[in-house]
Amino acid sequence: MTPAKGPLGVYVHWPFCKSKCPYCDFNSHVRDGVDQARWRRALLRELEHAAREAPGRRLETIFFGGGTPSLMEPETVAAVIARARALWDGAADVEITLEANPTSVEADRFAALAEAGVNRVSLGVQALDADALRFLGRQHSADEALAALATARRHFARFSFDLIYARPGQTEEAWADELERALGLAGEHLSLYQLTIERGTRFHVDHARGAFALPDEDRAAAMFEHTQARLALAGLPAYEISNHAKPGAACRHNLIYWRYQDYVGIGPGAHGRFAVGTPDRPIRQATRRASGPEAWLEAVERDGHGTAETGRVEGQDLVEEALMMGLRLADGIDRALFAAQAGIDPVAAVPAARLASLQAAGYLDVTPTHLVATAAGRQRLNAVLERLVA
Repeated sequence: MTPAKGPLGVYVHWPFCKSKCPYCDFNSHVRDGVDQARWRRALLRELEHAAREAPGRRLETIFFGGGTPSLMEPETVAAVIARARALWDGAADVEITLEANPTSVEADRFAALAEAGVNRVSLGVQALDADALRFLGRQHSADEALAALATARRHFARFSFDLIYARPGQTEEAWADELERALGLAGEHLSLYQLTIERGTRFHVDHARGAFALPDEDRAAAMFEHTQARLALAGLPAYEISNHAKPGAACRHNLIYWRYQDYVGIGPGAHGRFAVGTPDRPIRQATRRASGPEAWLEAVERDGHGTAETGRVEGQDLVEEALMMGLRLADGIDRALFAAQAGIDPVAAVPAARLASLQAAGYLDVTPTHLVATAAGRQRLNAVLERLVA
């Protein structure tokens, strides 16, 4: 059995957006209208199902993602928060994050969302340049982004925003200048992502036909290295490959993922992972809800949940999942926590020769308490993982 009162994160997926960004491969959809009351009832019902799936935990975080959850009515947000607090015992300071787009319409809701219980907001700014925002298909202007950040600062003690770099035509100097502007606007947290081309997106089609080109690997690597160094100097060091925060200000919900702790997901396409085994046979239940908004809604109204797939993760699969998540963190993998979750020390879980070669190359470090990907290792983590668990 899972130890009583273990930490739990709750992820709530709101799948609707005003428009589909050309780089986005998330489960997001554009609809002319949404019956908010119907969706509220369905989210609450699936939340109750999730509490039966993963009972006895301590609620640590709630994360409203999407899609664009700032399009949710504050009444819906408040209802989900209240029901989650009623279903699980909670920490005294539950972190409640909501992702938002910085249009003026959505920023006008910040006061009501704070009153509903949201205490941390993450803004999808993505760029501070008008041409870049148009290229990225964003619906807000640079001025709206600045106004939304000021509004977020007034209503939330904790806020973050995202930027996308290594954009077509972007130079190292231009990114350095944009990063300086971002630091002048930042609170305690920044998320900085290199632009990647994902299958199923409009950018994938455009890039394949030569409509634009990304910066080459050397230029992108130089941007990454500058980002790491500059934010560390500014007091917001990377705690994960793309996420930077002041000490103690990391997103606690995302840490639950990367530390391979328990979380449940509700809403279309939401995933969950939570322990169901015993200390001598670690097993994690994996759940996935139906992706299509209408299919999910009908399933919840019919069955009480929209689960499309369940499975169990154990043995080598569990070890590899935990390694893939934990090595993203700057602090690396806590060996004692990993052993409690996977039944084996992470250093003992991988072939000694592979581990030694990655250490010799400067990509991994081993300490008495942690297995850590170095800065160079995190920059090329996919290759490191392929070598480590192949």
